[in-house]
Amino acid sequence: MGLIDSLLTLPLAPVRGTIWLAERIEQIAYEEATDPAAIRAQIAEIEEAHEAGELSEAEAERLEAPLIRLLLEGGAEAARR
Repeated sequence: MGLIDSLLTLPLAPVRGTIWLAERIEQIAYEEATDPAAIRAQIAEIEEAHEAGELSEAEAERLEAPLIRLLLEGGAEAARR
């Protein structure tokens, strides 16, 4: 049955490949978005913009809060492993 199943589902191969590729892209994007080094770099950019007067204190805090939350959640997740 393996050969027959393979032949019958062969037309779906491009769809399966596309789904696999989309899942892989999602995984990589998640890993990059939650990478502590990338998060710290974003926080540093926000701090530089604040020091340069491009952002107010409130704006800087509003932008930093979710990034700090991600860092803390990442640390908690790493501790669970």
